[in-house]
Amino acid sequence: MADDPQEKADRERIFKRFDANGDGKISSTELGDVLKTLGSVTEDEVKRMMSEIDTDGDGFISYEEYIDFALANRGLMKDVAKVL
Repeated sequence: MADDPQEKADRERIFKRFDANGDGKISSTELGDVLKTLGSVTEDEVKRMMSEIDTDGDGFISYEEYIDFALANRGLMKDVAKVL
């Protein structure tokens, strides 16, 4: 399936929104901070999301891990793109 240019732009914009310090990776703090702006989220939910997306277990979500998650969850990403 060809990659929709708008979806790609949305994914990049969303990653930059989560990567608050611009270091190219998303920490659990950055993830939690943005998720809290979207609604109520618990520390346990942030930990669960980190463990699901951080597939190499280094404690950060790399751009590649984020893209893998985004492509596997296109519907969710469309919803997130609407509010971020």
